[in-house]
Amino acid sequence: MENDARIFVAGHRGLVGSALVRELERQGYHNLVLRKSSELDLRDQGATRAFFEAERPDYVFLAAAKVGGIVANNSFPADFIYDNLMIQNNVLHSSYLCGVKKLLLLGSTCIYPKLAPQPIKEEALLTGPLEPTNEPYAIAKIAGIKMCQSYNRQYGTRFISAMPTNLYGPNDNFDLTTSHVLPALIRRFHEAKEAGSDNVTIWGTGTPYREFVHVDDVAAASFFLMQHYEGWDPVNVGSGEELTIAELARRIAAVVGFAGAVLFDTSKPDGTPRKLSDVSRIHELGWRHKIELDQGLRDTYAWYLANRR
Repeated sequence: MENDARIFVAGHRGLVGSALVRELERQGYHNLVLRKSSELDLRDQGATRAFFEAERPDYVFLAAAKVGGIVANNSFPADFIYDNLMIQNNVLHSSYLCGVKKLLLLGSTCIYPKLAPQPIKEEALLTGPLEPTNEPYAIAKIAGIKMCQSYNRQYGTRFISAMPTNLYGPNDNFDLTTSHVLPALIRRFHEAKEAGSDNVTIWGTGTPYREFVHVDDVAAASFFLMQHYEGWDPVNVGSGEELTIAELARRIAAVVGFAGAVLFDTSKPDGTPRKLSDVSRIHELGWRHKIELDQGLRDTYAWYLANRR
């Protein structure tokens, strides 16, 4: 990307988008085109088209999305599939119409089948049933991947896609109803510590394995892919390391300083039993994560303390 290129970061106030802005500015890119959702509703086809025609961005990082944890996905399935499909359709089509040089679509490893062989290779896409609790979101993101590939094939666009594993870091969502597991646990353990509680109860058995990657690493990987990757297939972005939800809870409790018991409500769903991404493709391209989980947890908890109000 040219240093003076106009770069549209869609969703720049979210977890991934804000990290992308930090990374781009760190790399010397300052001609960024940014809009809050209150200023530009990407679900609105006409507004999105008018924005692209007026601003004419050279490059697009599509990080805008409706995201959430297992509770949010269970509660608002229609919102998850509608909002994400509309955002992708409008941004991708407007990017084609307005001659965007290259676009990166950010998705999630939840696009892969629930029981995909582990670690999950990109080739596992569409080889089996999805995890039911996040199926609407996953289907929307799969449609986004296929849309990128279809536009590349028919129109010669340069649309690529990256599939990060479970994200965390500054600007995460700590709302207990809509957040993912890691920020929710940080808040719950912190509030339990402040309240002097004897225990914290967590959904599920604690046995599922999960992989986590710091959002600053994802931003660095996204910048790397925009510079170096031209393939049509999605690229997994992760640490390649996993731990159980029970172990994650213990690590977060230690970082927060909560000394009580960790209990598990086994009547609640676990979700996918294991979800480790195969990151050999991005490793072969030349990128690896840098922020290890324990350091990332400390930094994220410090950010939460500084910004929770």
